[in-house]
Amino acid sequence: MPELPEVHTFQQYFNEAALQQTIMRVDVSDDKIIRNSDGATFAEKLKGRTFVDSMRRGKYLFADLDNGHSVLLHFGMTGDLKLYHDDEDRPRFERFAFVFQEGHRLGFDDARKFARVNYLEDRDAYILEKKLGPDALEITEEEFLAAMEGRKTSIKGFLLNQSHLAGVGNLYADEVLYQTRVHPASVVEKIPKAKKKEIFTKTQEVLHEAVEKSPYYKQYEEGWFWNKWRFNDHVAPDGKSKVESGKIAGRTTYWAKPWQKKY
Repeated sequence: MPELPEVHTFQQYFNEAALQQTIMRVDVSDDKIIRNSDGATFAEKLKGRTFVDSMRRGKYLFADLDNGHSVLLHFGMTGDLKLYHDDEDRPRFERFAFVFQEGHRLGFDDARKFARVNYLEDRDAYILEKKLGPDALEITEEEFLAAMEGRKTSIKGFLLNQSHLAGVGNLYADEVLYQTRVHPASVVEKIPKAKKKEIFTKTQEVLHEAVEKSPYYKQYEEGWFWNKWRFNDHVAPDGKSKVESGKIAGRTTYWAKPWQKKY
């Protein structure tokens, strides 16, 4: 599933493909992922409009229009974008496509249909409604520590909660906790303050490093973060702890104990 760094890559792709482009029409072949209207209404609202900017908050990409409205693009598990001209290059699972005046098409591909696409008259109101917290690359250490105060949830659950910080998902959460040697089932309020600060710093380091590499979630480069260790029986750096897996905070999680201490 695309997390913050992968959606950052999508934002770069979208900006190159669509900014300052006028939408001639929207071809909708399956409107299931268009969540707040039917396909015909969605297409009618966008006809003749121009994309003028974009904004990312966590895993959410907002495409801003010349009338002050926005289109939300949330990629779910298998969402993707593809710019093409010839019909033979159309993505296999394209659900709709923005057709621009010069004839290029920006298709939204989604095999499993878990993506969410909304036409928004007020982007900021939507962010408030969804209770999206600060972007994980913009949150301060002070805000991060304050959000942790008194939390009895697991640290894995905390990192996944988009109201605390927006953008960290299952894979990057596991990576941060593996590198900081904190067991993902640790209770947040029991973690020492110095270790909480370490988690904050490592989250920033991992996300910034990933963003700089412009990852594509369907094809990571060789030796990508979790590909080095996130599988059962891998031996941790202490030479004795073995990676195991299970459900924590409702998600498949990997850790190595006692390499990762449980608080």
